[in-house]
Amino acid sequence: MSTRVAYLGPKGTYAEKAAKALAALENLDSPKFSPCKGLRSVVENLANNLCEAAVVPIENSVEGGVTTTLDSLWKHKNLFIHRALVLPIQHSLLSSGSISTISEVLSHPQAIAQCSQWLNDNIPNAVHLPTNSTAEAIRMVKGSSFRAAIGSKDASDELNILAYPINDIEGNCTRFVLLSKNDIKVNGNKASMAFSLKSNSPGALLEALNCIADLGLNMSRIESRPSKRELGEYVFFIDLDLNHSNKKGVSCDDKPLGRLNIA
Repeated sequence: MSTRVAYLGPKGTYAEKAAKALAALENLDSPKFSPCKGLRSVVENLANNLCEAAVVPIENSVEGGVTTTLDSLWKHKNLFIHRALVLPIQHSLLSSGSISTISEVLSHPQAIAQCSQWLNDNIPNAVHLPTNSTAEAIRMVKGSSFRAAIGSKDASDELNILAYPINDIEGNCTRFVLLSKNDIKVNGNKASMAFSLKSNSPGALLEALNCIADLGLNMSRIESRPSKRELGEYVFFIDLDLNHSNKKGVSCDDKPLGRLNIA
């Protein structure tokens, strides 16, 4: 039986490349890849049992956490991270015209943000138009002499590569994760965890973080998102390094930190 894997489509996105790589690393049985329109749709497909796995970007080295993914993981508490993959991201400017004729640049908001300085320096008068994905942007600019897309040069198809690479930071990369409803692994080397505080009181966050330190776990990342319940209330997302030689008698089976996602 094939394993249906949802990802941010259409075909030709960085997410498709990550989905195929993660499916291979996870040894999924006969994976069948299903492109979705929008990150929220990718997660909802998994939550509603329309697929068995989903691949989404969770963090970019330049722009930080992917908020739609983080919010979706907090909303659907029965979804778990099973594997992570860091993918180098090198963007191209693609068009049917020339760079001197470009007045509109289309792409996913993350891609536009990752190339904002280059766009300002080279085509400062161009309007930036967000799309659901880089591949969708590429499809939308075909045949246009005044529109350009930011995306992978591998997906350029019939378009001209006007410039490459155009990302502002040379080491630009994105961490993608493979989600499923299956129980978390117990042999991973990294855990992702989300929690909120009972009250907004002095030292409340410090107390929570001290619990992690007392277990001998190194926190490699922390990020906050609004809880969407009331102003000033936040959800905290953290990554932990599960170095077994440093842990103080803690195991993933016991899940002493609450809800853990192993990558």
